[in-house]
Amino acid sequence: MSGTMTVEEARERVFARCRVLEAEEVGLLDALGRVLAAEARSDIDVAPFDNSAMDGYAVHAADLAGASSDAPVTLDVVSHIAAGDYSDLEVGPGQAARIMTGAPMPPGADSVVMVEFTESGAAEGSTGGTVRVMREPQLGEHIRRRGEEVRAGDVVLAAGEIIGPAGIGLLASTGHATVTVFRRPRVAVLSTGDELVEVDEVPGPGQIRNSNSYSIAAQVIAAGGVPVRYPIVSDDPDATRDAFTRAAAECDFIVTSGGVSVGDFDYVKPILEELGEMEFCKVAMRPGNPQTLGSIGDVPFFGLPGNPTSTFVGFEIFVRPALRYMQGHTELDRPRQTVRLAHDVKKKQDRRYYLRARVTVADDGALEVALSGSQSSALLTAAHRGNCLLVLPEGDGSFAAGSEVQVVRLDMEEGIA
Repeated sequence: MSGTMTVEEARERVFARCRVLEAEEVGLLDALGRVLAAEARSDIDVAPFDNSAMDGYAVHAADLAGASSDAPVTLDVVSHIAAGDYSDLEVGPGQAARIMTGAPMPPGADSVVMVEFTESGAAEGSTGGTVRVMREPQLGEHIRRRGEEVRAGDVVLAAGEIIGPAGIGLLASTGHATVTVFRRPRVAVLSTGDELVEVDEVPGPGQIRNSNSYSIAAQVIAAGGVPVRYPIVSDDPDATRDAFTRAAAECDFIVTSGGVSVGDFDYVKPILEELGEMEFCKVAMRPGNPQTLGSIGDVPFFGLPGNPTSTFVGFEIFVRPALRYMQGHTELDRPRQTVRLAHDVKKKQDRRYYLRARVTVADDGALEVALSGSQSSALLTAAHRGNCLLVLPEGDGSFAAGSEVQVVRLDMEEGIA
């Protein structure tokens, strides 16, 4: 175990204790937001056949040279093709086929004229008759060609890609009812302290509700993990030992809140040292100077402070990127921006500050940041109202309104420039 570390040193040691989890096969919708572990190939051409991109008429473009609203061309309608139908009736010179979006192109036709540029000479919904065309199409216009997007055997998504809604649709169109993705980590969430009561209880004298368990679990979900909430752990070495042993047996990562300071009843560190390894217990940052990293067996362990905002910030800086790493992500950090400070801010301690703040667009169009409320580590309102962490570097200092500062955007996903 070593003493106080920089944020960067602490993060490196967190990642060193983590591993990318094994792959698993899941249903297509369960793959949303996950990282693909093996490339996915198409089993067919997409589109699987030449088809119309518009409702209109399949025609020979050469028949309509010079066609306009002032000089329409009349064609004989020989068939009516709906999506899902197929017609092997050839469209000859001077002929057209009524065709719907997605319907296969009939033999002989080489272009589609949108229905908006035609006038039908037949009753609505009937076959046969004639159509007056008032626009000259380009050759091949409004036709989606077979294999236009991918060919059978092509890689449609590569290993390492994050599967979004469009990716889900692409996988569905290429025959993937299931896909192979990296497993989500099961994350043990434990809150320690005799002062805690559950959220459905009214706190008595000296008691507080166990809010950290819920906020951490929500952050785990937002990071792509699966939270496993355990009952409140009392300030007792046996209870702490039992809870940690069970969590290490059942989960891939352990997150605790509370009990990481130097109080008479803080048992997180001694029990962690007894069951596994502890690497550091302080980081040069505010809020959240007391942080505990270790492991029990091969399960990483991160102990967050008990104050709600310290817990929230510590999770964002250390735990969220670690959980993303375990799921195969390569973009691990929220986007950073350089923005303008809306008001004066001062700091005294020689450690890095992460202040809860909100970025907005000023009247001149520039991005501007202001604190979003009280910076007390016991209060979550500023984190709720904010959309970023205002980062003030190590060392004492005053930061005047109008100066440029760095922010971590909590409302943006990793990988956004």
